[in-house]
Parts: sequence; C-alpha cells; structure tokens
Amino acid sequence: MTSKKLVNTVAGCADEALAGLVACNPNLQLLHGHRVALRSDLDSLKGRVALLSGGGSGHEPAHAGFIGKGMLTGVIAGAVFTSPAVGSILAAIRAVAQAGTVGTLLIVKNYTGDRLNFGLAREQARAEGIPVEMVVIGDDSAFTVLKKAGRRGLCGTVLIHKVAGALAEAGMGLEEITNRVSAVAKAMGTLGVSLSSCSVPGSRPTFELSPDEVELGLGIHGEAGVRRIKMASANEIVTLMLDHMTASSSVSRVPVQSGSSVVLMVNNLGGLSFLELGIIADAAVRTLEGRGVKIARALVSTFMTALEMPGISLTLLLVDEPLLKLIDAETTASAWPNVAKVSVTGRKRSRAAPAEPLEAPVSTVAGGLTSKRVVLVLERVCTTLLGLEEHLNALDRAAGDGDCGTTHSRAARAIQGWLKEGPPPASPAQLLSKLSLLLLEKMGGSSGALYGLFLTAAAQPLKAKTDLPAWCAAMDAGLEAMQKYGKAAPGDRTMLDSLWAAGQELQAWKSPGANLLQVLTKAVQSAEAAAEATKNMEAGAGRASYISSARLDQPDPGAVAAAAVLRAILEALQGQGV
Repeated sequence: MTSKKLVNTVAGCADEALAGLVACNPNLQLLHGHRVALRSDLDSLKGRVALLSGGGSGHEPAHAGFIGKGMLTGVIAGAVFTSPAVGSILAAIRAVAQAGTVGTLLIVKNYTGDRLNFGLAREQARAEGIPVEMVVIGDDSAFTVLKKAGRRGLCGTVLIHKVAGALAEAGMGLEEITNRVSAVAKAMGTLGVSLSSCSVPGSRPTFELSPDEVELGLGIHGEAGVRRIKMASANEIVTLMLDHMTASSSVSRVPVQSGSSVVLMVNNLGGLSFLELGIIADAAVRTLEGRGVKIARALVSTFMTALEMPGISLTLLLVDEPLLKLIDAETTASAWPNVAKVSVTGRKRSRAAPAEPLEAPVSTVAGGLTSKRVVLVLERVCTTLLGLEEHLNALDRAAGDGDCGTTHSRAARAIQGWLKEGPPPASPAQLLSKLSLLLLEKMGGSSGALYGLFLTAAAQPLKAKTDLPAWCAAMDAGLEAMQKYGKAAPGDRTMLDSLWAAGQELQAWKSPGANLLQVLTKAVQSAEAAAEATKNMEAGAGRASYISSARLDQPDPGAVAAAAVLRAILEALQGQGV
C-alpha cells in the first residue's frame, strides 16, 4: 500500500515543489525549460565565482533553500531521489557564465548518478571554454571500513555551501575556493538514525522496522543503514551516534577529541517533531561538552531531509577562527538559520529566578490541630485523584488528548511532595495561595491554570476573615476568576459546571447559624449531579467544543474531577468530626 502524500501528481511533484519555493521567494527565478532555480540578481555576480549544487528532490529545504547571497548561486533538481539531467546542469552553468561570472564550482554529493551527471556537464562546459571545477562531498561516518564508492554525501554538504558561499562573496577565485572547501570537507562527518523509513510518492516505504528497532547509519534516499539497534532513550542514541562517529578504528571517523572545537549540526531528516529535535540537541551538547569538546556553534533545524523520514542526523565539523568567520558570514538563503555568532560552550544558560515576595506575618499553629486537619483533607483529595487517573483519562479521550487523569494525578503527587516538606500554613489565605502556586507550576495544562486562578482569587477574601460567609465569598471570587479568564459559563460542559452548582448551595453559609457540613453536603451532591449532567450538554468551551456533540456521551472529566475533590473534602471533614 502506498503512503498518502499531498501532491497533485507523482510525475509533477518535483517541478511543483520547486515552483512553489520560487513563487514565494522574490530572490529566486526558474530557468525556463529546466528544473533549475537561480538567484534573481545574477547580473550582480559579474566578476565573481558562481556556485551550483543540487541532486534529487525530496531533500528539501536542500538544495534550493540555500540559494542566496553568501551561499549558492543556483540549484539543479532531479525527480525525487533521482540525479538531475545533464542538460539542465549544463543549462545552469551556461546561464551563470552568460551573467558574467568568472567560473563555476559544482558542489556535488557523493552518489554515482550525481557524480556522473554533474561530471559530464562539467566536461561539456569546459569544452565550450567555461571554467568549471567540481568538488564531491562525502561526509558519511556510518561505514567503519573503506568502501569502493567512498563516503556518501549527507547534511555536511550544507556547511560546504556556506563556506564556499562566503569565500565567493569575498571575491576569492575558483581555484582557491575549490582548494579551501576540499580541505574543509575532510574535517567533518555525519551520521543519521531513523525511527522508520520514508516513501517516495506513489511507492511503498523503502524498508520496514520493528516497533522496537531504529536504523543507524542510513543515507538520505530511504536506503537502510549499517545496522539496526534496539530502541533506546535519546541520551543513549546520541551517545551511540557520537561514539560511532569518533571511533578511532573507523576509517570515516571525525577526529574529534577533548579540546577540539566544532560546529554541531542537528538535522531533522523530515518527520521528527521539533520537541524531539530539541531533546536530541540537548543530549548532543551535553555529551560533547562532557567529553571536553568545545561547541563553537550549534545549528539545529531542518537542513537536508529524506522526505518524511522520522529521524535525525548529527554533523560535526572541526573549526578554527578563520573557518568560523566563514560560517558566520551573512547570507540571504532562506533555509539558513539565524545563529548567534558566539560560542555555545562557556555561555551561561540559566538565570536565577526572582525572589518570592515576603509574606505578611500571620499567626500559625504549626503542627497543631488546624495543620493536622489540613493535612488530612489534602491527603484525602490526593488519594481520590490518584485513584481516578485511568477513569478520567478514559473520559478525556472522547474530546481531548486523554490526559485529564494524568494531569490531576500530577497535581496530587505535587501536593503529597509538598506536604512532606513540612506543615502547611495555618492561614487559609496563605494555604490557598501556596496551593495555587504549586498547581500552576506542577499540574500543567489548562486545568492547572484554572485551579491556580480559582485558588488565587479565593484566597483574597480569606485574608480578613475566615468564617463561613468569608469561605462563601472565597468560592464566589474563585468562580468569577475562572469565568473571566477561562471564558466558560455554566452549561458549557466544563469543570465550572460542578463548581458553580456547589457555589450556589454554599450561599447558605451567609445565613446566621448555618451548619458547615449540612451545607457542604448539599453542595457536593449538587456538584456530582451537575457533573453527571454534563454528558447531556453541548460543549461550549474547552477542547471538547471542537468535537461533534454526537461523540460526547460521557460526563466531562474536569467536572467529574472537581466534584470528586469536593466529595473528598467533605468526607475528610466528616471523618474528623467537624
């Protein structure tokens, strides 16, 4: 079965992809009749060296994303994973020569088709009297023994684009640029790893992996790697990759050691989430610095892909200050990241958090009856939420991301940990404020924000008084804050429904002689009834509001959780004989 692709036709996808890039970038032009993109300001290159690169499509943003001042002059693209036509390569060489350039350097990845087609076009152009040189880039560090075909060209080629572009922009001659980039190419290596394969439009995946396997040392055309390894953590995968790249016994090693200065590239092979990309980047930086390697620059982005392949490649380039200046040189290429021109290693990466404001002094009964009562109530709430984790997650899967129970359990564990640190404040206002900060920091999600808002607002009326009318006012203040910022109203099928129903019953606390437990019992019963009623409501707020009401035949998990919290508070107080 072929994989789904958002294309118009398989045959036209490479042309249309390049046309789309050019259509959105006024700095680029297509060469009529060819799958070639060129700088739109070719006439400004008179008297300078032109830089052409390319290869099969499917590696976007490479190569056309690196056309621009300070990088490539143009790119010749083939069909997906197919070398470009000799005629198109020759047409691109003629176009830049006719613009008045003094020579052309072809930057070619080491694949047989690319070498042959670019090489043939070079020979034909030289026969026409056009000065053309060619460098073949092989930065693959996967193979430990020498292969006849040599090392494959991978993401490190983009660094050669950058170095050559800076040299050309500085007015260097063709021979000097060729020699300089050839030397740079010998000081770098790249290694890839993937969680699964990719698929050429109209075709099946190029290889299959078991759920517990990853592919190490693969290329950029969907071909399998040098070996398969068991799925492991990001830290373990990165360590394995760096060990492989720098192994002294490997002929394709990068001679990186303690004291070396490197440029690190973390490249998304196409289908990896940016969350994972950040985790890999963090692991690579920590691991290299732990080995005494200085990271002069770290480039983390999508540079050279294999269609939708969910994987990454790491590139290491040994650098000195003159080479760093070329890496740092300005470019208008759209796919080159905006990187700070300072070393990554040695930079302070964190700032001290601001000090918490001093709390107003209050009378406390640390460890006394009040503190013990609070602890028992909170422990009952935590036990209840932990027991409901799977049930709440199941309810949440119908309309959310299935993590409501996990979120509430995270809050419960945070409260349990906080209680172990010492007795909670005896002041109700301070207690609610502390709980608010704790949930805002540890609970996460919209639930954490809403509970935080509720508790922050509810704490204010309790600063002056702590009688039953003050607790009723606290409930009112909390509900008002939730509605103001959460934009939910009673009947919108949210946690507010349970809390609102309870709040209406708690109004009885304002009456003289009101009984705490009797009123609270009615409030809990109303909250539970309101939570159950949410299964018949149409969602008007929150993530569930985007889901067809026909699918929402279960109570709202937030409302169920809020009612359960109130029930736990009631039962804890009843158990203490309040």
